[in-house]
Amino acid sequence: MSAALESLLDLLDLEQIEQDIFRGMSRSAVVPRVFGGQVAAQALVAAGRTVPADRSAHSLHAYFLRPGDPGAPIVYTVDRIRDGRSFATRRVVAVQHGKPIFHLSASFQAYEEGMDHQAPMPSAPDPETLPTAAQMLPRYADRFADPLMVDRLLEARAAVDLRYVDAPPFATAGEPREPRSQVWFRTHGKLADDPLLHVCMATYVSDMTLLDSVLLAHGRGGWAVGDVVGASLDHAMWFHRPFRADEWLLYDQESPSASGGRGLGQARIYTADGQLAITVIQEGVVRVPRD
Repeated sequence: MSAALESLLDLLDLEQIEQDIFRGMSRSAVVPRVFGGQVAAQALVAAGRTVPADRSAHSLHAYFLRPGDPGAPIVYTVDRIRDGRSFATRRVVAVQHGKPIFHLSASFQAYEEGMDHQAPMPSAPDPETLPTAAQMLPRYADRFADPLMVDRLLEARAAVDLRYVDAPPFATAGEPREPRSQVWFRTHGKLADDPLLHVCMATYVSDMTLLDSVLLAHGRGGWAVGDVVGASLDHAMWFHRPFRADEWLLYDQESPSASGGRGLGQARIYTADGQLAITVIQEGVVRVPRD
């Protein structure tokens, strides 16, 4: 297991300070605020620690309310909305400096048999044939105004092996493309067998590239390039089938719409053997900077 993955797992291992109240630490992201995927993953950890062990997360719906301060702890308060025979529902509010910065609703279900069908997995190259972040990012160092941006991006993604199928937005800035993007990802190391951990890790990664397809449609390079400003507004995920975040997952993303200073990304995450594991939808603020 890489040191970066160990550090991320430490972030997700929340401190319980009272019944249904947890505290998590943060670290700096590429932008000067807490990475949204970290807050979502930590909130899901908090929710998951209050449900019976036989119930797995099957959906979450979340809103990002305020930018998080990476220099301050985040307190997560869990509200046990309902415990039914099959489902358990939790609401989590994340607070910093006395104000809510994020809230999440999550639902957990006991396993049961049922009808089964899925959308087929799209074609994609073998992830082992694609360049790693360390191989790919230095090629585009001249696209970033900040000379340290490559190092910052590599540090932010060091816990995850994330490989682009096609060129990322910052590689083709100024050239509008079809609003579709694919990446393969897995953690840099083996994880424990706890299903909640794998769900939380996928939640963490899901916020990294989902709005890329919005940028591609308009030929924008992204936040690191500086030709857009923005932030995640809301995030929803449905967990359909078991998966492991330490094995290759294909993140197939597209943007059906952008308007009013907002962009929508939707995606499906497949296991390497073609099982549809997760559906993701996110809306974010996506604005062209004013002169």
